[in-house]
Amino acid sequence: MDIKTLYEIFLRHPQVTTDSRDCPQGSIFFALKGASFNGNQFAKAALEKGCAYAVIDEAEYAPADDSRFIIVDDCLKALQALARHHRRTLGTPIVGITGTNGKTTTKELVSTVLSQRFNTLYTLGNFNNPIGVPKTLLRLTADHEMAVVEMGASHPGDITELVEIAEPDYGIITNVGKAHLQGFGSLEGVIRTKCELYDWLRGHGKHTVFIDAGNEHLVPMAEGLQQVRYGIGGASDLEVSGEIGVCAPYLSFDWWQQGGERHHVQTHLIGSYNIYNMLAAACIGLYFGVTPEQVDQALESYVPSNNRSQLSETAHNHLVIDAYNANPTSMVAAITNFSVMAVEHKMAILGDMGELGPTSLEEHQKVVEALKKADIDEVWLVGEQFGKTDSPFRTFTDVEAVKAAITAEQPQGHYILLKGSNYMHLYELPSLL
Repeated sequence: MDIKTLYEIFLRHPQVTTDSRDCPQGSIFFALKGASFNGNQFAKAALEKGCAYAVIDEAEYAPADDSRFIIVDDCLKALQALARHHRRTLGTPIVGITGTNGKTTTKELVSTVLSQRFNTLYTLGNFNNPIGVPKTLLRLTADHEMAVVEMGASHPGDITELVEIAEPDYGIITNVGKAHLQGFGSLEGVIRTKCELYDWLRGHGKHTVFIDAGNEHLVPMAEGLQQVRYGIGGASDLEVSGEIGVCAPYLSFDWWQQGGERHHVQTHLIGSYNIYNMLAAACIGLYFGVTPEQVDQALESYVPSNNRSQLSETAHNHLVIDAYNANPTSMVAAITNFSVMAVEHKMAILGDMGELGPTSLEEHQKVVEALKKADIDEVWLVGEQFGKTDSPFRTFTDVEAVKAAITAEQPQGHYILLKGSNYMHLYELPSLL
């Protein structure tokens, strides 16, 4: 079936699903495949549960007399092509976001700021992969005035694949750092992959990017593009400048435009590094005509979720929860910030970082060295990789061992940093602390 015919069906049934357990009435089921499943096998069940059509790529699963089965060459490519066609048809201005750290927080901040003036669609959660991006785009309606689409990567070429689906009009790379090194091979591989966003914009006549003027890796890679700059300090080429106030424990900061008055913002975010995410959101909002007062309101009202830079108060402790993900760059940033946080009785429970390939032990040792210099009263390290380091700190094999120690020792009166890769399951600890 050609894409225009499929799109006509989508216009009559503008909701898609890829999960046969979640089949809204009248939706379209796309039978995707994975390493351990074949969605074609569940197409019939999806129709029985309420889907109007099922898109499949194995004809044997389609009864000859049932017109509700749509046969294509590749279901994932069909989903992506449908999303691209829908995006082109609506023509909604799209800001594409990627980066090693902070892209999800920045996406949420940018969306919060833009929503002060525009009906804004944005990526939910971390739906930032070859399935999540098209599903985000297919949520676009004619009522949306702006869209913010997050794009993730773990291998070279990943960003190119996603920008060719989303076709963003504007771009921002939050930063580049050591993450997914097993897939990228090196920091240089990370930089080249993230900058595929710049390359696509440059090659398609889209010239505007928002950029941290102090990032030595990104500024030269954006040569030839219109750089709308933000950063720390007050350089004359910055559209938006900022200055950190205090982190006690929440970040407060000042920001201003060239020649403009200072604005003071008290955030609900933990971590001085979040000033860059805040400034990015302010910069993008102002570019699109959001007023400074609306920017202040949006930034001060934003409350993080999903275990990202959250401060949670329990009956016994204050928890700094950043347990969604971890890489060497974000881990050291979290340790540095926690070290200077103006609170007492600091404790860190840190889990292994994944996908680092041959450099894994070296990078975990660097984290240990950073911990040795940090102003943190007590450190617990969790996981096989930390267990192999030359460390003076208490180590645990897994989260179950940590749970047992917490139950036995019942730490109280602490500020506790929780950070590690998601597979370490440190998000299971807050209920015990």
